Amino acid sequence: MPQPPTVAFAAPYGRQRGFTLVELVMVLVILGVLAVFALPRILSSGDTAARGLHDSTLSYLRYAHKTAIAQRRTVCVTFTNTAVSLRIANAAASYSCAGASGVVLNGADGKASVSVSGAAYAAATVKGIGCLATPAAFSFDGLGQPVNGSGVALATAQCIQVANAANSITVEAATGYVHE
Repeated sequence: MPQPPTVAFAAPYGRQRGFTLVELVMVLVILGVLAVFALPRILSSGDTAARGLHDSTLSYLRYAHKTAIAQRRTVCVTFTNTAVSLRIANAAASYSCAGASGVVLNGADGKASVSVSGAAYAAATVKGIGCLATPAAFSFDGLGQPVNGSGVALATAQCIQVANAANSITVEAATGYVHE
């Protein structure tokens, strides 16, 4: 019996290894775009510090407002260029934030003040309108209205700006409502 003829099949193309030139160029372009735009923003701690100080300041002011209403007491808010601190006035009719009178009011986070420190946080400072100066101290009275050291209601909204943060914090004059 004759043997069936053997057919030699051509070997299929072997699996190619490596990358094409187009793929390599595209990877380099993507890495270049990341290096130029994304990495400086990711590695920058100044913007993160500014946003953190802004959010903490907003939180502390809201907490001071709510505490003044809940306890029907005056809560003093004082600023330095790197910190915000809260105190409950000793006497019900005392609106003065001068000196260290009153009981320290810890924020909702349990800290006595919100502040920044260290070289990475040096750019994040609390500033007043136009980023020119530290805002003046004020108080929230027992009704939650912002008042000056004499107990006179503020005529205009208090604006607080954290340097390098996009939004400013506003304390409304009539109601004491704190918002961005």
